[in-house]
Amino acid sequence: MIYLDNNATTPLAPEVREAMLPHLSGEFGNPSSPHAAGMAAKRAVGEARARVAALVGAKAADILFTASATEANHTALLGTLRALAMERPERRHLVTTAIEHPSTLMLASDLERQGWRVTVLPVDGTGTIALADLRDAVTPDTALVSVLWANNETGAIQPVGAAADIAQARGALFHTDAVQAAGRLPIKVDAVNADLLTLSAHKMHGPKGIGALFIRKGVPFAPLIHGHQERHRRGGTENVPAIVGFGAAASRAAATVAEAGGLAILRDRLERGVLAGWPGSRVNGEGAARLPNTSNIRFADPQGRPLDAEELLMRLDRAGIAVSMGAACASGGNEPSHVLTAMGLSPAEAAASLRFSLSRYSTAEEVESVLNEFPALYARIAA
Repeated sequence: MIYLDNNATTPLAPEVREAMLPHLSGEFGNPSSPHAAGMAAKRAVGEARARVAALVGAKAADILFTASATEANHTALLGTLRALAMERPERRHLVTTAIEHPSTLMLASDLERQGWRVTVLPVDGTGTIALADLRDAVTPDTALVSVLWANNETGAIQPVGAAADIAQARGALFHTDAVQAAGRLPIKVDAVNADLLTLSAHKMHGPKGIGALFIRKGVPFAPLIHGHQERHRRGGTENVPAIVGFGAAASRAAATVAEAGGLAILRDRLERGVLAGWPGSRVNGEGAARLPNTSNIRFADPQGRPLDAEELLMRLDRAGIAVSMGAACASGGNEPSHVLTAMGLSPAEAAASLRFSLSRYSTAEEVESVLNEFPALYARIAA
């Protein structure tokens, strides 16, 4: 199989698997236990926390482990909003964007039903927010601004540093979901002045079922799950094997950021080849600053009408090539991509689009093999 769906999940790196194995067998202590086995587990968690913190230039004490990035996003929003509701009850306003991950947008809708005021910023045709819109949206009652660093469907990168400055200049906190950016772009929490930042292990060749949230010291925060673990910020026995795997993946991801240029060359070769092999195809979000590994391409039939990309996806799958029609977390429904429609695409155009996402294991040979399939696929569709 040629796997080009790495924005959905990445294969577990061999070095990550090796780091986890001892904690799945002989080293099984509970980090809260006072004996030697427990202390060994506690040290392993501490070392992993330091590695995750180093990936984003944070202090280890400011990293909170969660069961997923979705939980981390919910913790960022709910944890701060609940705390601020007690400290500054006049601040009942959340600002986010139309191209956020579903975990953020669905929570924002729920908060609105509970009486919070929510502003969802639009994006332009490249999938990028306008900072002028953000300036207009942030008001004296704004508690939190949450902006996705890099979009999981198109790879579009948002101006998170400038967005943080706008939010904080007006007394609001700033959160960014950096799940897709981590390991592909250089990330330093102080450089963008983020108050909260979300990470996920399985997007950087780590295990599933473990996420992390950076919470800057002093940020108002109320835990969602009470307990003594994670400095009283999240109750529940730590998932030691997954945390250790996250630490190993973070260390490797920090080294691979320097390889992003080579990944962008592969991505660009893939795009040029697909466009050449399929007349009428277009890159969604072309012209935006994008992740080096991500390409979202819209297809048309020989008459220029939007193609049903699901048929093309299945043909590629039968050829041993794994791609996707958008976010894995949003698949399974009949609704078109909220990201692509927010960019101005019609529902039919959104449904005609496929996402190709590469990883550090992707090769030039794989890309050429994929490109060799497209002329024949187009001929079958045209027949």
